[in-house]
Amino acid sequence: MSFSVISVNIAQPRPLAYQSKFISSGIDKKPVQGSMQLSFTNLDGDGQADLVHHGGPDKALCAYPQEHYAYWERELDKTLGYGAFGENLTVAGLVETDVHIGDIFQWGEAVIQLSQPRQPCFKLSARHGVPKLPKLLEETGYTGYYFRVLREGAVSAQEPLQLLERHPMAVSVESANQVMHKDKRNADAIRRLLELPELSESWQDTLRSRLFALG
Repeated sequence: MSFSVISVNIAQPRPLAYQSKFISSGIDKKPVQGSMQLSFTNLDGDGQADLVHHGGPDKALCAYPQEHYAYWERELDKTLGYGAFGENLTVAGLVETDVHIGDIFQWGEAVIQLSQPRQPCFKLSARHGVPKLPKLLEETGYTGYYFRVLREGAVSAQEPLQLLERHPMAVSVESANQVMHKDKRNADAIRRLLELPELSESWQDTLRSRLFALG
């Protein structure tokens, strides 16, 4: 089963106005064409300013479903180009209800694995001038998600994502978002997420801390 890559988007960090100051961010991603190398940490030519919260092995690629663009264009009352949500991959047919933590795909020469939902941050607010935008993404569940890279290689927008393996536990990105953002005191749901070794280290740390606090 294959899914289209609608756009590949990259950027290098640059100053971004936020409130009364400038911050450095690589969120202003734009579509690019041609073949490029995907490493264990990022796409060739892409960069992140805040390596604590963005990038790294568990968050080498950020993906966002094309299907959500029409909704946000209505909500924000403006036309949005691909990469508008800071995603590296704009994809079709892979919304949060249909993909799972640990699912494995081949993209060109590379092999990638879904590691966690994307947690929207304030830099989306800065890019679009909408202070509540990160919260809106959480509330709708239209967050997108991250991939880690299992095998490096050459990739391009002309090559689809080929599903290699559905994770047997079938914990969707939507379900993980529900636990993280809405059902925060559901200890059983937290434990189920923590049974997934494929879940990113940062999410595991957050959920373990939450479970400890619940007693």
